Amino acid sequence: MKKSKIAFAMALMACGQSVSYAQQVFEEISVVAQKREQSVQDVGIAITALTGDQLEALGFDNAQQVTAMAPGVQTVQPNGEANYSVGIRGVTNSDFTTNVESPVALYVDEVYISQMSGAGFSLFDVERVEILRGPQGTLFGRNATGGLAHFITRKPTQDFDAYAKLTLGDYSQKKFEGAVGGGLTDELAARVSVNINKADGYVENRYTGNDLNNANDKTVRAQFLFTPTENFDALLNVRYSKQDIDTGFFENVSSIRAGELTPTEMNPILEYIDNDGDVYAGDYDDPGFNELETKGATATLNWQIDEDLKFVSITDFSTVERTYIEDSDASPVSFFNFFLTTDAEQFSQEFRLEGNVGDLLWVAGTYYLDLDINDSNGAISDPLIGGGGTSAVGSEGGLYNPYQSDLTSTSVFAQIEYPLADDLTLIAGLRVIRDEKDFDFSVMAMEFLNPSSEPGFADTDNMVLQATLGEYTASREDTEVAGRLQLNWTPTKDVLTYISYNRGVKGGGYNAPIFPLAPPNDYNDATLSFDPEHLDAYEIGVKTRLGDFGRLNAAAYYYDYNNYQVFNIIGLDTITINSPDASANGFEVEYQGQLAENWDVMLGAAYNDAEAELADGSTSRPVQSPEWNYNGLLRYTMELDAGYLAFQTDFVFRDDVKFALSDAETVQQDAYTLYNASVTYTSADDTWQLSAFVDNLGDEEYIVQAFDLSGMDVFGLTEQYYGKPRWWGVSFKYSWF
Repeated sequence: MKKSKIAFAMALMACGQSVSYAQQVFEEISVVAQKREQSVQDVGIAITALTGDQLEALGFDNAQQVTAMAPGVQTVQPNGEANYSVGIRGVTNSDFTTNVESPVALYVDEVYISQMSGAGFSLFDVERVEILRGPQGTLFGRNATGGLAHFITRKPTQDFDAYAKLTLGDYSQKKFEGAVGGGLTDELAARVSVNINKADGYVENRYTGNDLNNANDKTVRAQFLFTPTENFDALLNVRYSKQDIDTGFFENVSSIRAGELTPTEMNPILEYIDNDGDVYAGDYDDPGFNELETKGATATLNWQIDEDLKFVSITDFSTVERTYIEDSDASPVSFFNFFLTTDAEQFSQEFRLEGNVGDLLWVAGTYYLDLDINDSNGAISDPLIGGGGTSAVGSEGGLYNPYQSDLTSTSVFAQIEYPLADDLTLIAGLRVIRDEKDFDFSVMAMEFLNPSSEPGFADTDNMVLQATLGEYTASREDTEVAGRLQLNWTPTKDVLTYISYNRGVKGGGYNAPIFPLAPPNDYNDATLSFDPEHLDAYEIGVKTRLGDFGRLNAAAYYYDYNNYQVFNIIGLDTITINSPDASANGFEVEYQGQLAENWDVMLGAAYNDAEAELADGSTSRPVQSPEWNYNGLLRYTMELDAGYLAFQTDFVFRDDVKFALSDAETVQQDAYTLYNASVTYTSADDTWQLSAFVDNLGDEEYIVQAFDLSGMDVFGLTEQYYGKPRWWGVSFKYSWF
């Protein structure tokens, strides 16, 4: 079955070789993957890139849709709508706490997004998206061992333009996005972009009648571009977003025996069973919520000192505040509610010089990051539920676990590119990173005076300390080295081949478990600290232009890890440990272009074979790491007298995954395929557009996260979080030029 899908994709590519036509959607674009503008086909990195116009034409309006169309890339939702992270080549992070950063870095306008809470943003008024696979530590720094996703917003210009787009969809969805920009003076241009999305919940709460997993998001972005001379410009980007949703939905599956699903047997702890077969319905006595607020401001300065030298400065300050609580027992019984809070402040500064000396291209710079996190997690529990059983937290009321993490990261970097011959180019780079991190963590038994689904429950004024169950204070200083050595060979102007070695690094850190540690574990470095991760990545690749038919690219890689940071979920606790040995190998094939007149096609296939050694000597495939990924998109455009009509369908196949380092059925998701479809009419002058779409056309039920709380000594259940059901909508867009 899997091999036949690859054969089918290759056959489609071959079929188009005898057809000639003008290119439409998938034109070749420029990227800044090496800190300067280049054609995506001239960069020896595995990249999937789409312009804002392409995103609009394809109907992609959130970060998750873009990652789905990149081979070997997928979105991970550690606890549903409240968190997102990106996985590339099986390298991912499923930790829903914010003290552990992802090994796949997210950037917006060259600014690093450290908090996963800020990653679930909508794509609107975007200039371009670039997804880089493989380590990118030399030019982008720490925490990019898997790669990165870079979202670049549309900047102000002197020319006036504006648009407004309204979407009406399933579950009473109402979404508006728009932007207006243009010159204010001869030297100053501005652009304001807005996105508002509201929808009813798609999860029925039979107990209270208030449905869960609604949408209620607002984002505004204002940018000002000052250009006093031809050689200098300054861009100020100010942004704000807010989310207030009822989330924390989990399907309750009886699992009264450890590691086993027992959906037809009553859970004696909760005296409850949900076996109606509807994965989007439940009985939740205390519905959860997620309140999230992000703010940020970025100043970017570009000074072209002379034709051979350019100076760049990027200064950013951003904050993330979040309060989250869920009905973790997913039942009408008041038994257990997990919560977490985030209060993070991030400041970063990058100085960069770029230039050339003859044929030698070079870039060098410094980067500084200061990240202060004041977070907590914990639980509210009733110890009298289930026939007088004892509380899972060991005290009446619950747990409150505050932790503070202060990180200072400083680095210097440089990269050169030099032609050894007309068709052979050497690229070499190095980055030295110094991390200093302080961590303070406590586990406290608390009486909660206001244990309800209101934000005030997490205020310390509403808690009474019963006992301190554990404390841990530590600090670490790590020096990490990232590097790159590569040869590009261009035998013809339409073919680039490359062979590369990349050294990727991910910073060390600390765990913040929810529950008190039981003997013989203790609150010490051995149980709570993990060391930096180092990755030696070897890759070969080829990029080819096929004339009017588009582009066909392929890459193969081998990963050799040292101190691989293995992620695991034990109950509701998320734990990261260092693996003694880990490796991965795989490949990707990607095609963008046209196979016949008016037919646009995107195809991708990815294979990844990863294995990590655990402390007991056994081996395991990493969490959320599918062996195979396929994606495809087919678009037909029909020209009309007054415009054109486009029909589109796309699919994503994701192989088997598991959500913990276990082979138990409670943490498994079998392979599945998602299909989407849309039809769009665009006027002849491109001023207005009308679209209709259906996402998850087959109404596939698939798990994106699972927590094993099975067994009578835990909760006797498994929490399963399902992706969105079938969703339809229509949108209307009008543009002014």
